[in-house]
Amino acid sequence: MAITAAMVKELRQRTGAGMMECKKALVATEGNIETAIENMRKSGLAKADKKAGRVAAEGLIGTAISEDGKHAVMVEVNSETDFVAKDDNFTGFVDRVAAVALATNPADVEALLASEYAAGESVEQARQALIAKIGENIQVRRFNTISTDGTVGAYTHGGRIGVLVDLSVGNTDLARDIAMHVAAVNPQFISVDNVPAEILAKEKEILIAQAQDSGKPAEIIEKMVSGRLRKHLAEITLVGQPFIKDPDMSVEKLLQQDNATVNCFYRLAVGEGIEKKEENFADEVMQQVQGS
Repeated sequence: MAITAAMVKELRQRTGAGMMECKKALVATEGNIETAIENMRKSGLAKADKKAGRVAAEGLIGTAISEDGKHAVMVEVNSETDFVAKDDNFTGFVDRVAAVALATNPADVEALLASEYAAGESVEQARQALIAKIGENIQVRRFNTISTDGTVGAYTHGGRIGVLVDLSVGNTDLARDIAMHVAAVNPQFISVDNVPAEILAKEKEILIAQAQDSGKPAEIIEKMVSGRLRKHLAEITLVGQPFIKDPDMSVEKLLQQDNATVNCFYRLAVGEGIEKKEENFADEVMQQVQGS
């Protein structure tokens, strides 16, 4: 059967693969587009498996919020390069995965990957197809969800930092401002009450050791340690920090204006905790040239 340009075009549109790959697939199946798609997807899965060991530490943070503002999800999807993270196919995948997570409320990443991405296709199958299309390892790494009787605040900074905040009152502007603050300042805890006892004890131990080197009397050292500990706790707790948009006001005072409290917050930064392999770009190019 003759393979026409129209057939190749249709296969390209449906798979996103290159022209030559589409033509070869159609020749192999004697023009059967559906079989060609199936074979290409199988081939794509094989390619994806080969790329699975490659470090994916770039990517995007995607968010989705329900219409009533009571439910939200934030998901991190990784790619190997920041160039791919800007690709429309990749950004569309991230947005869709976030929407799927919001709709299905999966228990974990495994459940999210098994969820329906489109008719007859799971998130995992869509991920594998995207790997075959883009040519990089892509991973759905983690996600956070919030359901509240108050209001969800969401903020993403350049797609690389994302924050969800659960606020006790229905002020959407305040919730977003708090999310923006968390993105910028990265507090570790909401308030002093949320700081684990072992962290308090460890910090106090460090401050005492520092103060003892001063040679001051014990009662003075105790005051020094108390003052420094209060300062440190204000720095690492959300409510103790100066509000990023108005440093003359603490976050605690900002919240008090609306009688609001922060129930919880989540902050994700793309690639945090992933060990990146340092590559020599010139050597990598040379290896590709020699291998071609």
